[in-house]
Amino acid sequence: MELTLAELRALTSWAAACAARTLPLYESRVPADPRPREAISAAEQFAAGGPRTKALRTAAWAALAAAGATADPVASAAARAAVGAAGAAYLHPLASPHQVKHIVGPAQQAALACELAGGSAEAEIEWALAQAPPEVRETLEKFPPGNPGKTRLGELHRRLESALRAPRDGHRP
Repeated sequence: MELTLAELRALTSWAAACAARTLPLYESRVPADPRPREAISAAEQFAAGGPRTKALRTAAWAALAAAGATADPVASAAARAAVGAAGAAYLHPLASPHQVKHIVGPAQQAALACELAGGSAEAEIEWALAQAPPEVRETLEKFPPGNPGKTRLGELHRRLESALRAPRDGHRP
């Protein structure tokens, strides 16, 4: 399987947009920690044409550490959305169900963060689906179905994946 740089940039741009929507949730709970913002910024730079550098990967790992450092589940989910945004640039071209988690993860975690904060996961998913460029759907189609599990996070994964794989206007993506 092949993943083009253009596909990775489109996926990363979408992932960063999804994650950025929950950044205020993180920063209101953990105001002194810039790591999720830095991960989203690094993702946006790559999506805009920047190189895949060690700094991008380092920003993703730092956001993951931020997610683990907080006991606040809203902040943790928002930080995990940022991890997914920065990590989207490194989606592996392996026909593995695990890779699907990397595609839907940022939107999935953003929806969870919104829900845990008292908002609507469904509204967040609808926003993410409306913003998904064709490249996200086309990239997802290259992979086998994911294994989302039986948790609430798994339900959000299933909702995103099935909607992204669904035919649009009578045509497959």
